[in-house]
Amino acid sequence: MGADTKLMHAGMLSGHRMVGCKVENSKGEHLGKIEDIIIDEEQGRVAYALLSFGGFLGMGNKLFAFPWASLRHDRVEKKVILDVDKESLRNAPGFDRDSWPDMADRSWGVRIHDYYKSPYYWQ
Repeated sequence: MGADTKLMHAGMLSGHRMVGCKVENSKGEHLGKIEDIIIDEEQGRVAYALLSFGGFLGMGNKLFAFPWASLRHDRVEKKVILDVDKESLRNAPGFDRDSWPDMADRSWGVRIHDYYKSPYYWQ
């Protein structure tokens, strides 16, 4: 049994295992994939998952940060579930791959968490 498998059995998960993982909504519609995991060093917590949606809805060059708490990992199907419909993604706050926001800025974080109705991870 490899180290990665042991982590899964203990309820822990390698960030490496999540990057590239497909993302679906609760209806089973494909939304995209996880590009990266963002860690808040001061809090010692995973803060966000960065998702890309390919050419989906004309958002091919954009990334979207989702509060970690808004995602569920399906270990059996090896996918991530995000309870958001495609229409909500049309208005979702995103950013260009070459122009990242200051994710340490709490006002930016409040905007993201409020949009997805997720509790602030830093409280």
